[in-house]
Amino acid sequence: MSLALLSTFVFYLTQVLTFAIFLRVLFSWAPLSPRNPFIMILHQVTEPLLAPIRRVLPQLGVLDLSPVVAILILQVIGRIVAQGR
Repeated sequence: MSLALLSTFVFYLTQVLTFAIFLRVLFSWAPLSPRNPFIMILHQVTEPLLAPIRRVLPQLGVLDLSPVVAILILQVIGRIVAQGR
């Protein structure tokens, strides 16, 4: 696998994960069942990214800032990888 292909894959992966986190945040405001298959997939994809951030961030009541931090980290990684292409 060439380095260009790997960097392209990582770039697009960061974009897809960012979109998944954004969707998870949007759907968290909707009255959808947690047993909805789409919601379950979103949680399975995004929770491995969000859980470690939640352990480090201080809690601010009911406000969860882990998606914001995760999106920022993913975007920085995506930009770094994109510059290396």
